[in-house]
Amino acid sequence: MVEQKATNITWHEGKVTPEERQANMGQKGCTLWMTGLSGSGKSTVAVALEQVLLQQGKHAYRLDGDNIRMGLNKNLGFSPEDRDENIRRIGEVTKLFADAGVISVTSFISPYKEARDLVRKLHEEANIPFLEVHVDCSLETAEERDPKGLYKKARACEIKGFTGIDAPFEAPENAEITIKTHELSIEQSVQTLLDALEERGLI
Repeated sequence: MVEQKATNITWHEGKVTPEERQANMGQKGCTLWMTGLSGSGKSTVAVALEQVLLQQGKHAYRLDGDNIRMGLNKNLGFSPEDRDENIRRIGEVTKLFADAGVISVTSFISPYKEARDLVRKLHEEANIPFLEVHVDCSLETAEERDPKGLYKKARACEIKGFTGIDAPFEAPENAEITIKTHELSIEQSVQTLLDALEERGLI
């Protein structure tokens, strides 16, 4: 748990209700939290999903792990502590997007169950729908894809603490959605997510 350092602060309540936001946006905000190994297809599916949602007239925004580390979280590395802080910060950001009525689509390895559960709790306490999406593929498949050449570097000991090689990935035990990207096409994966959103009345 992160310590609250600032003192003499008070939460300032607004006058816009969640219902008013939903009516204004024509949809209910939510977070799709996509977790999986590097190379599992998280970013590829997230990009395609965001595009389809916008084509359908929905308000959606994609938050990508590498992109966030180039800005908001550029001061964080890949130690377990930094990984947790990375996920904590983006959990707060995606909650704000969803609270504003946007369908927030995240793609983060987020290897630790405890950190993902904290993000889920943030959303639950704010009464914001949170759908954990396990983008599931085997380590062997992810290594074969190796789109960024990171597994090759990790195997050559050029990268330390790489998820799936010398750092753990704690797979979700009860994800709302599982996408096996070694079995499904990008289009099928996107449709699975769209179906899940529709079933829950979110689109």
